[in-house]
Amino acid sequence: MKINKIKINSYGKLKNKEINLKNGINLIYGKNESGKSTLLRFVINSFYGISKNKKGKEYSDFERYKPWIGEEFSGKIEYELNNKNKFEVYRDFKKKNPRIFNEDKEDISKEFNIDKTKGNEFFYEQTKVDEELFLSTVVVGQKEVCLGKQEQNLLIQKIANLVGTGDDNISYKKAIDRINRRQLEEIGTKRSREKPINIIDKKIEELELQKQQLEKYETLKYEIEDNRNKLKKEIIELEKEDNFLKENKLLEENEKIEKEKIKIKENIKKENIEKINLIKNKISEIKNNNKNILNLNSEEIKNNKKMQKEKNKKINLFFILLIFINILQFIFIKNNIIKYIFLLTLPMFLVCVIVLKKKKIKKEKNIEKNNLNNIEKINLELNNLNHEINLIEKNNINLEREILNLKNNLNLKINLEKEKIKNKYLNKIEKNKINYFINLKNTNYEIENIQNKINNKKIELHTLELDKKNIEEKLESLSKIEEELVNNKEKMSTFKKINLSFDLAKEILMKAYEKMRNTITPKFTQALSKNISEITNGKYTNIRFNDELGLIVELKDGNYVPASRLSIGTIDQLYLSLRLSMAQELSEEIMPIILDETFAYYDTERLENILKYINSKFINHQIILFTCTNREKEVLDKMNINYNLVNL
Repeated sequence: MKINKIKINSYGKLKNKEINLKNGINLIYGKNESGKSTLLRFVINSFYGISKNKKGKEYSDFERYKPWIGEEFSGKIEYELNNKNKFEVYRDFKKKNPRIFNEDKEDISKEFNIDKTKGNEFFYEQTKVDEELFLSTVVVGQKEVCLGKQEQNLLIQKIANLVGTGDDNISYKKAIDRINRRQLEEIGTKRSREKPINIIDKKIEELELQKQQLEKYETLKYEIEDNRNKLKKEIIELEKEDNFLKENKLLEENEKIEKEKIKIKENIKKENIEKINLIKNKISEIKNNNKNILNLNSEEIKNNKKMQKEKNKKINLFFILLIFINILQFIFIKNNIIKYIFLLTLPMFLVCVIVLKKKKIKKEKNIEKNNLNNIEKINLELNNLNHEINLIEKNNINLEREILNLKNNLNLKINLEKEKIKNKYLNKIEKNKINYFINLKNTNYEIENIQNKINNKKIELHTLELDKKNIEEKLESLSKIEEELVNNKEKMSTFKKINLSFDLAKEILMKAYEKMRNTITPKFTQALSKNISEITNGKYTNIRFNDELGLIVELKDGNYVPASRLSIGTIDQLYLSLRLSMAQELSEEIMPIILDETFAYYDTERLENILKYINSKFINHQIILFTCTNREKEVLDKMNINYNLVNL
């Protein structure tokens, strides 16, 4: 993989910085305190997150690099893997997790595992290199090697550790000694005294003795417990029977209620029939009482009109005759008085006839009107009564249907409920008891009998509870002893497991060490020999590692000397070459190599050798070299080695 671009918005003293990196060697130049180490820390924190844990330092990375004023604390890094897939990681360092984008600028952050402590582990999943491995291999920090004798011995030990165990911070002998010390302090042995395993063993013996003295109460306790369980079971069975009977009784009561409803409807039907008969009787009575009015028909009315016409004809004839007589009397009677008297009879007769006729007509109309009103009232009353009969008959038809449906539904419902109750208790109560209960005639008596049994059983159970309580008081100390015994045995088991873990750890460590010595160590020493030969122009060609002397170097005359007798510069080269060799082995990805002021103590010859070596042997790696001097630039220019210069 390689880093293409770094964009820092605000991180420590660096603000609004953009840095473009290329393949091959990238020389990042800056004076002291210009921010080179801050830039390196930004790269590491971008990949692995920033920690708020001080880890033994005075300040955590978060506290150290957070801007003082309320500026944003963020930046972005762009990189690509060996397969040419490109990614951008934006981090707001105030938040735990970054945002990760692919080449199409799609947010793919959720595609990676998120650890509760470490946050998004995208970089580890892509490279299989965690932060600790990253810092101990591909990153060679500023002043990795100091000039003091003590530091020289420390560096030799780190090289020996690296060759012997694969990690410069792990020594096999120290690891074994540390395991043995911890095993003795935390566990102990059979020969030791007053160690955890010895104390627990003695305590277990004392508790076992106390337990034997109190165990005689256990048998009695178990007998009571058995009787209690038996009684509880019997009570549960009786309660099932009681519930079964109560449910059946409730069903019977519901059946009675439904039958009572049917009976009420049947009574309503009977009452309706009686009402109909009463109404019919009333209709007959009305018809009989108004027979004359009701029998009056249109023929009689016509006859009355005919008779009236006859009378009118006679009156008309009489009137004509009267007129004729008046005419004659005007002709034959000479007396005017008589003439006028006879003449007056005509209008008087006419007036009388008209008056009498009007009275008669009025009277007849009144009689006719009264008759019609009476007939209408009677017919209306009869119609209302007949309508009432029809309504009651319809109501009775509906009632008949309802009664029939209720009877049919009741039988079906009761049978279904009985079957449902039976099935519900089929697996809870014996079948013969269910059949017995179903055929009972006096359910109340049986319920009362069962409830008496339940009460007696509960009284008996309560007595046993009291007995149990009395025994438990005696066994309370036994219970505590057993609990303490179990705890101590568990502790003993834990100690044995831990002890086994210690033995297993030592065995695994020894096997791993042997495997490392037989496989990895020769590979490292071979690579180390080759590298140191190239770096030192053949001055040292053969390096070996053994348990007694650690790292040894073959001189030109064939003699072997401990590596600690070499010069500090040579030891520095030795350590660096080993770290660079490991960088090629740690991941399937071709990781960048980051060197922070690594060559500060190299003379010009050594600097030329190491830069030439890096340029030729790590041509596929991206090299990021931090420096505060022009020495590296001058050497690279002198040897015509291409590089990308970045000024901070």
